Amino acid sequence: MEEKQLHGILTLIVPQLIALIAEKQKVDELQATEALYQSELYALLEDEDTKLWHLSPLTLYEMFAEEKQTGQITFPEEA
Repeated sequence: MEEKQLHGILTLIVPQLIALIAEKQKVDELQATEALYQSELYALLEDEDTKLWHLSPLTLYEMFAEEKQTGQITFPEEA
């Protein structure tokens, strides 16, 4: 996948993920955005080789929440 295509997909996924973080962590969207961009999950999401872009926003949120709680990320079987 070309980098341009990945960024196109991320522009669809990231806003949904930010909304989930804001809703479930009870923070505003700015705080959710900062938390996501500072996470290891986001770095992995930007790496096309991880193929995380094909996971649902809910699955990505669960991975984000796990990282925040434990400092680790478990990749689902589908990744």
